Amino acid sequence: MMAGYGVLALAALTFVALMFIDAPYGRHGRSGWGPTVPATVAWVLMELPAVLLFIGVFVSGAHRAELVPLVLLGAWQLHYVHRTFVFPFVMPASSRRMPILVMLMGATFQVVNSWLNARFISELGAYDPSWFTDPRFVVGATLFLGGFVINLKSDYSILRMKREAKGYVLPRGGLFDLVAAPNYFGELVEWVGWALMTWSIPGLAFAVYTFANLAPRALAHRRWYRERFEDYPPERRAIVPYVL
Repeated sequence: MMAGYGVLALAALTFVALMFIDAPYGRHGRSGWGPTVPATVAWVLMELPAVLLFIGVFVSGAHRAELVPLVLLGAWQLHYVHRTFVFPFVMPASSRRMPILVMLMGATFQVVNSWLNARFISELGAYDPSWFTDPRFVVGATLFLGGFVINLKSDYSILRMKREAKGYVLPRGGLFDLVAAPNYFGELVEWVGWALMTWSIPGLAFAVYTFANLAPRALAHRRWYRERFEDYPPERRAIVPYVL
């Protein structure tokens, strides 16, 4: 799919841009980016296409009733139903607002990305039931579920620490001792797993884009921690343990 290669090109541009510009939301929020909306509203609207559009495209595919595509649909929705309808509502009420521009950019990407992945798994991909025993699927599913657990556990650990301290703290324990953003590491592992599970250009493009989007932000998080906490461990990486 040519659009999948377009996402790969967009990933390269995104990576370069974010190495110089910190996306202005969350702890990196700042003025000068136009009108803003509450973070909860922004997250719901930004991620909604990954739930609703994905389902709409999926049910129009010729393979929508087959077992492998249905399992892949379930994996996708496992992540995005939580990200859209649960996580935004457990964020602290004091969470910073998000620029509408950032929200729209995120939503636009989700429209393209959801359409590509849903169309592939329900229409263009040809998955025989034997795919469940293929090493690519087995390894991919393991990575996807493992990354999902890491992502959730890290997100909720951060939220708990912020509530207890009534603000940002230097996280410690578990993967927090290895990387500044273990939640981003978990999400990266998830979508690498998805790329293997689907064995597709759209899946690969999404995994590459995830790295291009999250790696610079994780590096920005590490800089942010270093500037505010003198005891920040120098050996702690940004997103990939012992590597980056």
